[in-house]
Amino acid sequence: MKCVFLLFDSLNRHALSCYGGDAVATPNFARLAARSTVFDRHFVGSLPCMPARRDIQTGRLNFLHRGWGPLEPFDHSLAAILRDSGIVTHLITDHYHYFEDGGAGFHGRYSSWDFIRGQEKDKWRPPIDAARERWAERFHERQHDFSPDINSKLPYYINRDHLEVTGAFPLAQCFDAARGFLDAHHAADDWFLHLECFDPHEPFFAPERFLAAFPEALGGKVFDWPTYGECDLDPALLGALRANYHALVAACDHYLGGLLDCFDRHDLWRDTWLIMSTDHGLLLGEKELLGKNRPPFYNEIAHIPLTIAAPRASGHAPGRAGALTQAIDLMPTVLDIFGRPVPAEVTGKSLLPALGGAASVRDGGCIFGQFGAAINYTDGRHAYFLYPREPFEADLFQYTLCPSHMRSFFEVGEFESAEVVRGLPFTRGYPVWRLPIRKDAAANMTRRYPLIDAHDALFDLAVDPAQRRPLDDPALAARMRASIAALMRANDAPDEMFARYQLRRP
Repeated sequence: MKCVFLLFDSLNRHALSCYGGDAVATPNFARLAARSTVFDRHFVGSLPCMPARRDIQTGRLNFLHRGWGPLEPFDHSLAAILRDSGIVTHLITDHYHYFEDGGAGFHGRYSSWDFIRGQEKDKWRPPIDAARERWAERFHERQHDFSPDINSKLPYYINRDHLEVTGAFPLAQCFDAARGFLDAHHAADDWFLHLECFDPHEPFFAPERFLAAFPEALGGKVFDWPTYGECDLDPALLGALRANYHALVAACDHYLGGLLDCFDRHDLWRDTWLIMSTDHGLLLGEKELLGKNRPPFYNEIAHIPLTIAAPRASGHAPGRAGALTQAIDLMPTVLDIFGRPVPAEVTGKSLLPALGGAASVRDGGCIFGQFGAAINYTDGRHAYFLYPREPFEADLFQYTLCPSHMRSFFEVGEFESAEVVRGLPFTRGYPVWRLPIRKDAAANMTRRYPLIDAHDALFDLAVDPAQRRPLDDPALAARMRASIAALMRANDAPDEMFARYQLRRP
């Protein structure tokens, strides 16, 4: 058995023609969809980037217990399970978060990996003789950030200078490496190729030839990196931002076409699975908001694309699936493809029955969210945002054996009032630290990304798909809260989380 798993970052579902998008031509995504089961009700799990990837690797939600952090020693990883059972697992990625403090443990679970440098804040090129004055002239002042701070945007400008000279765009290199892998190993069996592209995540830096179709991105200062939060951009600046995003989506589509050509050339459609998805979407001015993390998790963020192209040998025909699914279902699906057992702590469900027409994968709906923020729920018809009582840092604890933030270790002060606990069902006997959130910690993500519009809301997606008109239906909201509590219990939420969200523990 062979499988290619293609993961993009921040690929908006509504940008793709196979989901009704028309702002950018995506013929190759449509070409892939024509060979696939297209999932119409697929949702995120934990957010943002590394929490989403931990969900995908482990088949269970982690945002109820942990913020951004590494793969844990007690985690059963998809890549490691396959590798240890005789499947060669190879990772090709330019997603640099895997190689920071808060992404440790992921790439080492593969048989082999190829890391392509230069995306966003990747600390790649040395910050010597930084051309701050030139960048200030070229880039819009709304995205100026040239400081030496570990979280600043300085690496982007340094990396971009180099990439523009060499023309070696990381996105292109990722797909080149994948085609090289397939050319060399298409006749072999028992491999899993994980191709992961940081694009179209911001900054929306597309090769120049893709900008021609989006003239709003041309002329004036470059604006390709939004600040998360409320959108106060004038129409021209917002148009430039969206145009840069659309150009980058067009680039993703173009390079996807080369991968599909490789499938055609070797007839990999006969015996190789091809799964395509993303970690989350983002807001580009919809509802007068930008980005993720801070705004509510509207469907622009939470409702994401998923296509699964089954090989002809499987007997599954292309079509559309209306079953409600989410990111944690990918891990057990891949294990099912390779005929490997699913670990007991996994809460995701295999999607292979949905390829055969099963109408339901998760009857009880699904919860999703970001550590410390709302617990969000959908049953496919409704969406409900349930926020904790303020202050948001109160009664909030991280459960971990790897106390790292995105780009730093935990501070000594974060261990004040810490305790070692045992007996969490998913830690497989490992004791873990129970660490209270400290509002004054430098890397506290709840402080770095303060929530906006942080109030409970209920929507009927059938009559209000744009989520503009919240419902006032206390009885329905109560049912949503009961469903959230049941799913929290099923996902081993710690006891304090029920009190935090004013829920009764089932």
